[in-house]
Amino acid sequence: EGEILQSSNLKSFNFSELRTATRNFRPDSVLGEGGFGCVFKGWIDENSLTAAKPGTGLVIAVKRLNQEGFQGHQEWLAEINYLGQLHHPNLVKLIGYCLEDDHRLLVYEFMPKGSLENHLFRRNSYFQPLSWNLRMKVALGAAKGLAFLHSDEAKVIYRDFKTSNILLDSNYNAKLSDFGLAKDGPTGDKSHVSTRVMGTYGYAAPEYMATGHLTARSDVYSFGVVLLEMLTGKRAMDKNRPSREHSLVDWAKPYLTSKRKILHVMDSRIESQYTLDAALKAAYLALQCLSIEPKLRPNMNAVVKALEQLQDSGRDHKGAPRNSSVRNSHQHSRNAHKHQMKNANDLGNRNSISYPRPAASPLST
Repeated sequence: EGEILQSSNLKSFNFSELRTATRNFRPDSVLGEGGFGCVFKGWIDENSLTAAKPGTGLVIAVKRLNQEGFQGHQEWLAEINYLGQLHHPNLVKLIGYCLEDDHRLLVYEFMPKGSLENHLFRRNSYFQPLSWNLRMKVALGAAKGLAFLHSDEAKVIYRDFKTSNILLDSNYNAKLSDFGLAKDGPTGDKSHVSTRVMGTYGYAAPEYMATGHLTARSDVYSFGVVLLEMLTGKRAMDKNRPSREHSLVDWAKPYLTSKRKILHVMDSRIESQYTLDAALKAAYLALQCLSIEPKLRPNMNAVVKALEQLQDSGRDHKGAPRNSSVRNSHQHSRNAHKHQMKNANDLGNRNSISYPRPAASPLST
């Protein structure tokens, strides 16, 4: 426990407390699972932070790690040391941890709307497609979280920005979770951090994949991928799509600057909810973030500013959608793509989880 940075804000839980809080880690308490283990729903008293009766007190999410693996321990430690020190409305709140014998657990605030991944890609009655306005709200909140991490106050590179790590509270406020792969940014006159290439295929910046050189602009690229997923309703990588569409970025890029083509890639579930101008502005922002040359990508403060300007641009002064004729004028061409898009989107059912991600994997060969 000496490896844990001193932070008076985190509670050190006993294993027995968390076992009681989660009703003995019952299967019906599972919120999700990944390569590192499971996340369970639990309840604690708001004041004493001791275990409470189910349905009373503060709802929590308890991440229980698999008991083996040095990498898992390092990520558990990174999560504590970053979230124990960093506090922001768009970062998930870490309440405490447990290190007892071989047990390693983390205790978070519960995020009732689950992950952005679920809302974009899961197909069932519980996860309804997010509206255009909610997508822009989530994008802005997540961008603010990243901007804070990159600020002089924090100087952290997140390294694993993706839809499954963006959690939503009851009001769809976005909060970044899972800091297991986060790294301190470069110091002094250094331009980057050199590190083993780890993360998630489809989201990692190409220069990071090629060299292991990590900068804040690596996160900006990942943000561009997620913004593109939000616009299209398609996953970043999907081998079940036709070969030229495996990579969302490679497939969508040629469409993003054309008034004629942009609607071919937009998510059919939100048609008529945005103006053509708003779609083009959001697509252009994604394209900037996805620049092959890192220096050409905007910083996250600029991304936040662009999204703030964009957030209400698709609505009139009464809050109703404007320019819905965008849909009508393109209806024929949209219908031709609808079936194809539905097939691709329906693939989102597999491995969709609320909290955990798969265990981190090296991306270099």
